Amino acid sequence: MDTFNKITRITYLALLALALAAPFIGLYPVFVMKLLCFALFACAFNLLLGFTGLLSFGHAAFFGSAAYITGWFVKSQNWTPELAILAGAIGAGLIGLVVGAVAIRRQGIYFAMITLAIAQMVYFVCLQAPFTGGEDGLQGVPRGKLFGILPLVSDTVMYYFVVTVFVLCFLSISRVVNSPFGQVLKMIRENEPRAISLGYQVDRYKLLAFVLSATLAGLAGSMKTLVMGFATLSDVHWSMSGEVILMTLLGGVGTFFGPVLGSAIVIGLQNMLADKVGSWVTVIIGVIFVICVLAFRKGVVGELQAFRVRRRDAVAK
Repeated sequence: MDTFNKITRITYLALLALALAAPFIGLYPVFVMKLLCFALFACAFNLLLGFTGLLSFGHAAFFGSAAYITGWFVKSQNWTPELAILAGAIGAGLIGLVVGAVAIRRQGIYFAMITLAIAQMVYFVCLQAPFTGGEDGLQGVPRGKLFGILPLVSDTVMYYFVVTVFVLCFLSISRVVNSPFGQVLKMIRENEPRAISLGYQVDRYKLLAFVLSATLAGLAGSMKTLVMGFATLSDVHWSMSGEVILMTLLGGVGTFFGPVLGSAIVIGLQNMLADKVGSWVTVIIGVIFVICVLAFRKGVVGELQAFRVRRRDAVAK
């Protein structure tokens, strides 16, 4: 194992230790939970864009629809939180199956526009459907008891549940990307005609990656509803799709930790600046994004990895 991999593992272990100790060192649990939900959302999107090469402009449809599904089952049907989260993730996956089946036959901007168009349809459904609360959304969603035992109303219990789900999903994404299936996805991203010439049924691989990404995005939306206690139209709005793209590009497309860092930067800036500058926070984040794109074209983590490769090559010479 080279030095870089050792440093990477040590960094992950240190971050995990920090996450486990966060409630006891003064970090606001609800803020960290919100960050982890959006980090999972960004990781799900990165699985599609960074490792498969498919740019979706409609991922908010999966995040937001799962948020509504979970909120409705918990609030109106008195489901336990684990079943409601599962229902939200499955619902997002099924929507992803429909969207993917329509969109994957197209490439580039046509694929992106189809996902955006269908996402706008989902937004209209959430706006008009009687069980979504219309413009008010679903408010006052209770957290309930996990498995009927653990009271998620406690921020500490809810926090460790979110951390556990995030870590398991992060490890699962890493396992998928490094599996033979993930290697095929990378080949599709780099050279789709070559993958076809080798006999791979590319559309099936892309559809499976799309559904998996949508399901994970839905899981993030479901947890966000329980954490914050509401699901609103902003969860399914096209701007949410833009926000997750921003997080992924800022941290580094095609890297494992990049989306997590990108979401931490965006959510952190929103939290710090919202009370001080109001709606101008969007402008400030936009300016920071432009600067980062110009200065770090591969994202923060991507540039660090590129620097490591250049340094290793220089030492080898």
